[in-house]
Amino acid sequence: MADTTPKKLAILVGGGPAPGINGVISAATIEAVNRGFTVLGIPDGYKWLVKGDISRVRELTIEQVIRVYDKGGSMLGTSRTNPAKKDEKVGRDRLPEVMECFQKLGVNYLVSIGGDDTAFSANKIFQASQGGLRVAHVPKTIDNDIPLPGWTPTFGFETARHKGVELVKALAEDAKTTGRWYIVVSMGRAAGHLALGIGKSAAAHLTIIPEEFEDRPTDAVEGGAEGKKNGGQIQFREVIDIILGTMLKRKAIGKEYGIVVLAEGLIEGIGVRRLEKAMEELARHMDYPTGAVYGKIELDPFGHPRLGEVEFAKMVKDALTVYGAEVGIKTTFVDKDLGYELRCADPIPFDVEYTRNLGYCAVKYLLSDRPEDRDGALISFHQGKMLPMHFSEIFKGRDRLPTRKVEIHGEIYEVARHYMHRLDRRDFDDSQTLQRIAHVAGKTPEEFRNRFGYLVGQGRAPW
Repeated sequence: MADTTPKKLAILVGGGPAPGINGVISAATIEAVNRGFTVLGIPDGYKWLVKGDISRVRELTIEQVIRVYDKGGSMLGTSRTNPAKKDEKVGRDRLPEVMECFQKLGVNYLVSIGGDDTAFSANKIFQASQGGLRVAHVPKTIDNDIPLPGWTPTFGFETARHKGVELVKALAEDAKTTGRWYIVVSMGRAAGHLALGIGKSAAAHLTIIPEEFEDRPTDAVEGGAEGKKNGGQIQFREVIDIILGTMLKRKAIGKEYGIVVLAEGLIEGIGVRRLEKAMEELARHMDYPTGAVYGKIELDPFGHPRLGEVEFAKMVKDALTVYGAEVGIKTTFVDKDLGYELRCADPIPFDVEYTRNLGYCAVKYLLSDRPEDRDGALISFHQGKMLPMHFSEIFKGRDRLPTRKVEIHGEIYEVARHYMHRLDRRDFDDSQTLQRIAHVAGKTPEEFRNRFGYLVGQGRAPW
């Protein structure tokens, strides 16, 4: 007997924007309607559903979505509301309210679009439905840090890199024309893919990502079991010294301008306590009034520091002004945060095609009659074919997806480092090179080695 249950599919978006969201919504809606579904657009992620509010939900038609596939932004909006997180007001999570909303709406299929946190929420909703709700999650993030098979990028990344490169190349030309240094902080909370992709493609003189510090023991920089919580593996002053080393190396060849790209994930790598300490020290040096000069560190609903609230680029600029003066660096620094300009850009053709594939395949997966496809899944591709990553496998023994990091031991990163203008061991081993760089810093070769040699494994940090 044919199943006569009405097919209602809901689509929602969680997390930060990424180019291509509308392409997924468009393709999923068109395919679902053509397959006999009623499609409901859930506005602003789980923001209203956790309150039991379904008044804003609207039906989506082919006519509404057919021309939005190549437009930036999200026609359904988005939010970071996490229904699976304990709400302190009620002492529990908000999954029951969300499930009740889906029941009232008659939803039996869900396409969730978002990053790893939204994937986690999708898995919890699938579990809460006890098989009553088929769930397909479409992974998106400009950070490219979701571990898709075959190193497939997450949608939005290629567009963000493309647009970011255009902006950084323009800044590089300005730097050369005006003789100044630009400090660009790129989005990328947990991994440096976007920063490295932009820096490498725009030929930035230096790019620093958190992965390059991860081989060292946490104890080496903080000490004790609380090391990672309190500071992680990165010292703020070390980041500043790496930049100063690049500036001095370029100054020694008559180039007193350049571009530095930093991944915002360095903020988490430095850690809350060390970051706050660095803020206080800089504020004193700069003679700023007391208070949160560089922003206040707050947590989002998923428990992550709101990196956008920290003026990290300004911190770095001020630190270069203070500590650069000690080694003869007197120039103009300009700080630039890069990310919000990229998230809602119109997708480039790569992401237009990619997101249409994802939206179509999300619906195809939901209609699959294979027994294993009764599980919720993250939709991905491998060698030109859809490869569902089932929730029961990817969340086995963990609450969230593992983070895909930049592979710093491979040739892709090796090439990036090779073309950066940063101090390396050869600069210290060649006496003439060392003499030349030390001279522009106003130091003897031995003094320079004692000050910066730790960056290449020669001695300890002098501060």
